[in-house]
Amino acid sequence: MGNCNLIGAFSSTAGGGDSPYKRTTSFVIACSDETTALTTGTAKVTFRMPYAYTVTEVRASLTGAGGASGTTTIDINEAGSTILSTKITIDYGELTSTTAAAAPVISDSALADDASITIDIDAITGDADESGLKVYIIGNKTL
Repeated sequence: MGNCNLIGAFSSTAGGGDSPYKRTTSFVIACSDETTALTTGTAKVTFRMPYAYTVTEVRASLTGAGGASGTTTIDINEAGSTILSTKITIDYGELTSTTAAAAPVISDSALADDASITIDIDAITGDADESGLKVYIIGNKTL
C-alpha cells in the first residue's frame, strides 16, 4: 500500500473549556500499511482541510523502527509550502518523534479552510526498513 489514509479527526475537551472551537482536535493520517518498508517521496498523501485550523503540535510514529543510522524525516505542506521550519524526525531504533533529538518547529500554524495538505517522506534510515508511518496534526478549529 503506497497511499496514506486519513484515519480520523478526534476531539478532546482539553484546553477548550465549553467552546467546541477551542477543543483540541487531532488529524491522524496513516502514510503506509503496517509492514511494507517506507520509501521517500513527495505527496504521499493529499487531503483538504475541512475547516480553518490552528496547528499547535505535530508528531509522527512508526510500527516498525528503522534499524540503522539516520532519521526518518517527514514534512507537512499546505498548498505546496512547508508548515515546518524544522521537520518531523524519528531517530533510528525509535518508534515516535516525541523522543527525537530535534523537535519539529511549526512555522505556519494557520491552515486555511479547504487548503490542500500533503505529507512528504523526505528521508529514511540507512536500513530503509521502517514501516507503519502515521502523522498527527494537533490543534483546534480556528474561529
